[in-house]
Amino acid sequence: MLPIKLPAIIINFKTYAEATGERALMLAQIAEKVHSQTGVEIIVCPQLTDLRLIAESVEIPVFAQHLDPIKPGSHTGHILPEAVKEAGAVGTLINHSERRMLISDVDLAIRRAEEVGLLSLACSNNVNVASAIAQLSPWAIAIEPPELIGTGRAVSKVEPEVVSRSVALIKKINSNVHVLCGAGITCGEDVEAAINLGADGVLLASAVVKARDPEKVLMELAEAVLKATQH
Repeated sequence: MLPIKLPAIIINFKTYAEATGERALMLAQIAEKVHSQTGVEIIVCPQLTDLRLIAESVEIPVFAQHLDPIKPGSHTGHILPEAVKEAGAVGTLINHSERRMLISDVDLAIRRAEEVGLLSLACSNNVNVASAIAQLSPWAIAIEPPELIGTGRAVSKVEPEVVSRSVALIKKINSNVHVLCGAGITCGEDVEAAINLGADGVLLASAVVKARDPEKVLMELAEAVLKATQH
């Protein structure tokens, strides 16, 4: 897998019916098609049960939705980093607002991901948590105020200062950490606003996954990335 090109669009499939099994594969193939037509990096985060199928079927980056900070052994029901890597993922989400972790476990999860060769995208609900996670040196941090997730009210427009403050603070603490914008991202304007505020991309879910025409929506988002980067 070549280095990921930023800014990127990251699609979290969550556990939506529209992104489960064969439908997850179809959505990943749409993402691959839009990437091939625009050159914009698109990363998909399917459920664990669909991870290998999708990683073996498309040539865009695939991330897991979570992993546990464990090593091989007696951990029934946990997600082993080595298993995620072997399934074909190149990275993982960590500490999503729907799968919160203690900061000590976030630290261990980032270390374990690094050990097995996975990129870690750690989610943060506010600037203070983001600053703490930045010191742990993940590949990237996604700023996602939980009250805006799934509302269609983009943080990049409703609370732009959260994005700009987070970018500035994270870069001050650790200039190597990329910053992405999440929560409520639904249209091209939201994506363009996020990138103009200094974000390296966006993390979104329902706007694409539950869209009547995911390809049309994703193409609009990709075109917004191109527009923002041409300024």
